[in-house]
Amino acid sequence: MANDMRNSENGLTLVLGGTGKTGRRVVERLEALDVPVRMGSRSASPAFHWEDETTWEPVLRGVAKVYLTYYPDLAAPGATEAIGSFTRKALDAGVRHVVLLSGRGEDEAQECERIVQASGMDWTVVRASWFAQNFSEDYLLDPVRAGEVALPSGDVPEPFVDADDIADVAVAALARDGHTGEVYEVTGPRALTMAEAVAEIGRSAGRDIAFVPVAVADYAAVLKEHGLPGELIDFLTYLFSTVLDGRNSRPADGVRRALGREPRDFAEYARLTAASGVWNT
Repeated sequence: MANDMRNSENGLTLVLGGTGKTGRRVVERLEALDVPVRMGSRSASPAFHWEDETTWEPVLRGVAKVYLTYYPDLAAPGATEAIGSFTRKALDAGVRHVVLLSGRGEDEAQECERIVQASGMDWTVVRASWFAQNFSEDYLLDPVRAGEVALPSGDVPEPFVDADDIADVAVAALARDGHTGEVYEVTGPRALTMAEAVAEIGRSAGRDIAFVPVAVADYAAVLKEHGLPGELIDFLTYLFSTVLDGRNSRPADGVRRALGREPRDFAEYARLTAASGVWNT
């Protein structure tokens, strides 16, 4: 336990995106281990803004380790420049270890991985597939509740990963020895098409939920009508037109390698989420 909790004696662990899908789960787990944590978010004190570099140094003071996430995604314009600047400031501040949340099959994300790997700090990469929680904690929640999910995904399967598995891997890398220099490609145990995933949710929720395939351009137009930010729309259209083209369909063994157990299946995620009532209309 002394080795596992070494960072609690030698500085804070900064969790960027500490209120997000994976960040809040990482915070909860680290706090349960009595690891001193600093939240990195707009609502925290000191506040952190990716768009304002003057906010970076205050949150890095006294920090030994960082869980590094970038909003909306490492594939977004400006991400590589921001990651480069942040890692330089982190090294200057005395950070020893960075755990990067990366994206599977994204060239820009892999460039950010290389930046972190060359930063001079110890590093671990958690390279994730599509989050199962996008259906319950993000932009797909309302369509699921409404009973119709329209996406431009076709018949390409995706091994959806549970955000709890991502958090468990990240916390293992942050709080325990043996994960430095590892790239953990984390996915679920099997691949499902979007239609199959929606059908799984419908069975668990006891409701009829339709899946409707649409063209990418039509999907982007609907998102714009609903007021989503332009950068998020650009990322989602990139995701569906490029990343979800079949290159990431094969499940990977990152969860097993990092934790010594199998990842959570999408059916279990759907069952537990349905039981919470979040999909009730």
